[in-house]
Amino acid sequence: MPSRLGVPQLEQYWSRIREGRQSPNPSCDDTLLCGLNAGVHETIAFLHREAPTLEEFEAWILRINGGSLDSDRIERLKAALEGTLDRGTPPAAGSPDAALSAEDLAFWEEHGYVILHDAVTPEQCDAAAHAIYEYLSVDPEKPDTWYSNPAGHSIWVNLLRHRAFQANRASRRIHAAFAQLWGRTDLWPTIDQGGFNPPETARWQFPGPHLHWDVSIVQPIPFGTQGILYLTDTAADQGAFTCVPGFQRQIAHWLSNLAQGANPRDRQLLDRLTAIPIAGRRGDLIIWHHALPHGSSPNRSKLPRVAQYVNLRPSQWDVSPVWL
Repeated sequence: MPSRLGVPQLEQYWSRIREGRQSPNPSCDDTLLCGLNAGVHETIAFLHREAPTLEEFEAWILRINGGSLDSDRIERLKAALEGTLDRGTPPAAGSPDAALSAEDLAFWEEHGYVILHDAVTPEQCDAAAHAIYEYLSVDPEKPDTWYSNPAGHSIWVNLLRHRAFQANRASRRIHAAFAQLWGRTDLWPTIDQGGFNPPETARWQFPGPHLHWDVSIVQPIPFGTQGILYLTDTAADQGAFTCVPGFQRQIAHWLSNLAQGANPRDRQLLDRLTAIPIAGRRGDLIIWHHALPHGSSPNRSKLPRVAQYVNLRPSQWDVSPVWL
């Protein structure tokens, strides 16, 4: 049965997940879901849990999109998946449309991360933070309400398509920054969640994530980005995003010097690296190279860290075929 949404690759994706087959092009799978405003984990969970027919799968996609998908978005998605969407030219540093300066780009090359100040407006930050408070039933003035996440003992906030989150993903300034780093403009925002990292107490200790990678570390690691948007001012001891600066240039040497049989993802090994917490203001977007070991950190302040994960990727990009 052909896709009634007009995206032939959707049936192929549905069939592969149902049959447990690997994708020949994982980046296209991710772009497919980005174009349909669907999160990777929620989609796979739905397909495994419900075992839907193709028609039921498409009905679910329409349902999470409020009943319809814009036809122009579908046409752009089809072009992206077919490889005919124009890659585009990013704004040059120093131009009026650029988000990152030449100094920012030099810092990125050396340290593997960059901070984009004023990525969105204060009003947009407040709206997204309020969406998190509302979802968690949190009163930011009442600490006794900070520890009842529906996800359990977790800092993740499973809020994906709230209009405030969508507005931040659509920021032209954020798009320009990612375009400068990727060297192209045919970008798609991933449908990521929020974060609420409250202060540690005797009863609530930081659950992680500790230092880790979200990508295969088989060498060479293809280029890739990740990002986090601070929705409130965030001090270094406030559960801030943490990474090992410059490790994208050191990882090959580090891996080659590990003891035989050592697991590079072992927490004890990663904890020996020099990680630093990155403080920031409300509206700061931290973008990092996905080869950096990264994570959140224990919140030892008096206020929660409130954030939204934001990442943009092109229509197609290189993915390692082997996981390590």
